[in-house]
Order: sequence, then C-alpha cells, then structure tokens
Amino acid sequence: MASQDWFDKDFYAILGVSKDASDADIKKAYRKLARKYHPDQNQGDAAAEAKFKELSEAHSVLSDAEERKEYDAIRAMGSGARFTAPGAGGGAGGFEDVFGTMFGGGRGGPQYTYRQSGGGDYDDLLGGLFGSGRFGQTTGGYRGYGGPTKGRDVTASTTLDFVTATKGDRITLQTSEGREITVNVPAGVADGQKIRLRGKGHQSPDGGEPGDIVLTVAVRKHPVFERDGLNLRVTVPVTFSEAALGATIQVPTLGGEPVKLKISPGTPSGRVLRVKGRGVHTSKGTGDLLAVVQVAVPSHLSKDAEEKLRDFVAELPEANPRDDLLAKARGSA
Repeated sequence: MASQDWFDKDFYAILGVSKDASDADIKKAYRKLARKYHPDQNQGDAAAEAKFKELSEAHSVLSDAEERKEYDAIRAMGSGARFTAPGAGGGAGGFEDVFGTMFGGGRGGPQYTYRQSGGGDYDDLLGGLFGSGRFGQTTGGYRGYGGPTKGRDVTASTTLDFVTATKGDRITLQTSEGREITVNVPAGVADGQKIRLRGKGHQSPDGGEPGDIVLTVAVRKHPVFERDGLNLRVTVPVTFSEAALGATIQVPTLGGEPVKLKISPGTPSGRVLRVKGRGVHTSKGTGDLLAVVQVAVPSHLSKDAEEKLRDFVAELPEANPRDDLLAKARGSA
C-alpha cells in the first residue's frame, strides 16, 4: 500500500465499524461484507470486485494489531497537518519527501503472481481472483527511527476449493521477481481466515527483518457438504417408507467411500444423525459427519397409488401434528 493511502483511506468506514471496534467486531463486519461482495457471488460485476479488494485491504490492516496501531498513529498525524506532493507548488518537499524514506521510497511495491504446484483448482492462486493474475500489494507504516525498519508486508487474497481448504495442501507462490515460496495450507482453513508467512514479504531498505505475506483465504461452497466448525454437514434425502419403516442407507463422505447409516422407524425430517470421526481432521481435533434427514415427497402419484394412499390415511389415528404448535403460538400472543 502506498504511504499516501494511510491518509486517504478510512478503513473503519470501509468496514462500517467504529474506531474503537474490537477485533471480533472487525472480523464479523469483514466476513459479512466479504460474503456479499465476493467475486464468486458477483460474476462480471467490476464494482463488487473493487469493493471486495477494498474490504480485503481494510481488514488486512485493522486485523493486525501492529499495523492497526501504526495506521491509527499516521491517521492522527494527518488530521493536524497538510501535505502537498512534490511539484504541486507552495515550496519544496511534500508527502513523499517526508515519508519516502520511512516507507522504502517511491510509490507502489512488488507485485506478486502465484501458481499452484500439483493438482487442485486454485483460481490461479492469489492472482485470478480479480482477473488480473497479479493481485497483491505491499503495506507498511511508520516504524520510527533509532534502528532498522521491518520490510513492508504484502497482502493478498486467494480462493480455494472446499476440498483443498478442508484437507490442506502444499502450494507454491511465485513473485514477479521469479522467487518461489512454498506454503503449507493447513487442513481445516476456514473462509476469511488469514495465513501469515513470516519473512516472505518486502525486504527492509536498511537491513532490518523482511516483512510478511498476509494471505486471506476465501473458500468456495461445496455442492454437498458444508462446514460446521470441525464437523461436516450433509443433507440426506430419504423416502417416506424409509423414514416410516426404517432402513439402512448410504451417506457420502468427503473424498472417501460412502458409509452405511441406519434410519430408525419413525425418523422425522430434520433429524441429525452423527457419523463419528468423518468430519474435518486438523491438528486441533477431528470433527464428525452430521447427516440431516430430509423426507422426500413424491411430486407425482398414479391414480392407483393415490387411492391406496387415501386408504392408508383413513387407517391412521385422527391427530393434527400442528395442534401443539398452534397452542404455543396462541399462548405467546
């Protein structure tokens, strides 16, 4: 991020939070807005794409305690002083003269392109998310005098497919200078999570330690499974007869063979059945597979089947399953 951006951009306003917002509030606001403006949800919408990039920049700075402190300090300095760019008139010097050395001099910074190693679908990792194939920009801030300064960080975003994010993978990043960086994506990485690659960012201009790469991960939705912490949820359709009489059915697992699951007689729609140890495997633990039963109702019946069903209904006890629901609603009115 160019040093001028520290004055020009109000990251708190971008995320819609107050300046004293907690880390949790910032994270919550970012996730809500990131889902709304994510490129996967707004195909071909350049405005949404730009907004998502702006949100990622704001979140990268405000979610890092050190960078947020620097940002607040520089914004406070900017509120009481005026800076003019060199050559704009009104005397020598200006914003870049004052802060050029502090931020490594000049505008911009190294751009990063990324490629995957091995299989997987990574949307041209860290690049293709915004269509340019070269997404990622440096960030930095005032670090004072009296010693070597740390190099500027590089912020970037990537979209991972659900399986890769859940199981983890080893990928290779390649900078515009041709330098390759190997990254182990941990198993169970969640949507919106940040991975900090220490020492892999911009080199310090005066011999200090290099900056970091801060990678924000977005995870594509899976057509069958969804994350619930370390658990995986899957909706499993069953027929009326299977739910009423009981059955043994097959349930899919993520990347493995289906498992058999017993449906007890009289199982209602919405009941959750648990398969131990078939969720997300991480260093912090292993989740379960949660199978949510959904009774499938046939959309068409033959005349003969319809008559038999009516005969069957006539044999059932007279009871309205909504009586309790209606009574509770009346009592709370």
